[in-house]
Amino acid sequence: MIEIDGSIGEGGGQVLRSALTLAILTNQGVHLTNIRARRPKPGLKPQHLKAVDAAAAISKAQVEGATLNSQELIFLPSELHSGRYKFDIGTAGATTLVLQTIFLPLSLAAAASSVIITGGTHVPWSPCYHYLEFQWLPYLKRIGFNAQLSLEQAGFYPQGGGRISASIRPVNQISPLNLVERGALLRVNGLSAVANLNINIAERQKRQALGRLQKFDWGTRRPEVKIKITQLPSPYKGTLLILLAEFESGRCCYYGLGALGKPAERVADDAIDSLLAFVDTDAVIDQYLADQLLLPLCLAGGESQIHTCQITQHLLTNIAVLQAFLPVTIAVQGDLGQPGLVRILPISS
Repeated sequence: MIEIDGSIGEGGGQVLRSALTLAILTNQGVHLTNIRARRPKPGLKPQHLKAVDAAAAISKAQVEGATLNSQELIFLPSELHSGRYKFDIGTAGATTLVLQTIFLPLSLAAAASSVIITGGTHVPWSPCYHYLEFQWLPYLKRIGFNAQLSLEQAGFYPQGGGRISASIRPVNQISPLNLVERGALLRVNGLSAVANLNINIAERQKRQALGRLQKFDWGTRRPEVKIKITQLPSPYKGTLLILLAEFESGRCCYYGLGALGKPAERVADDAIDSLLAFVDTDAVIDQYLADQLLLPLCLAGGESQIHTCQITQHLLTNIAVLQAFLPVTIAVQGDLGQPGLVRILPISS
């Protein structure tokens, strides 16, 4: 059984989720202690418990310690099963993180699966649904994965109530990535969305984004900028502005979320500040995608290199969990908090 100290590195929920995924992939039991020890409220919360439930459902696992606020868990997977699955977090916990926990194992199953998850789809401290649609899934398809995502209704913090669905088909081969140079910036596409609020709020978000992007010094080649406005189906109120910058050989994606008393202009600024900070580097992908690509690239058919705009503690923690399960070599060139190059020499190499 693999022993994982959940307080390592950033000491959050990613340690748990990566360990669950890897336990299923390697068919090894895992014993987690000090789960989320570095968080203000440590232990398993509803979204973490649902990730455990989902991982156990697809692998027929035996589980001990899966209770609210528990800081210790034993997870013993048996056999991976494709199928039709439904999971309800019951809070505004992130549906996207539960999906990412089981996505890779289900992609390696013998037959197709469908998954429906209810909870938060656009909530703080996790990738929102549109980040997965705009950034994460296109890169996974590029390396060989075969899946479709759908937002049935949006769920915002603190109520939740959103629902996403995924159709996941077996992957034949996982290809490596060489993301070292990004080339010229081609375009910036965006989405300004509201749910159960006046469409004028979405228009203000768009206006703020366009105004700041038009004033920015892009150099000799100004990119095309397009931002769509839409109403999202949802049982509750919420807003979103998401921006995707596409380079010749790279992409970054950032977004801002609304909150009670937060002006529409600040929602837009959250996304714009991050995007412009990325543009000022020579990185190929954003820091969130770099972290999320690590695990699939460890199973690829060759060496990968990814140039990220920031070496995060989250990334380094994920590497530590990966290397506890898999005989992979992952080399990081760059300082914490700065742009860097991640080189992944997978199992097959």
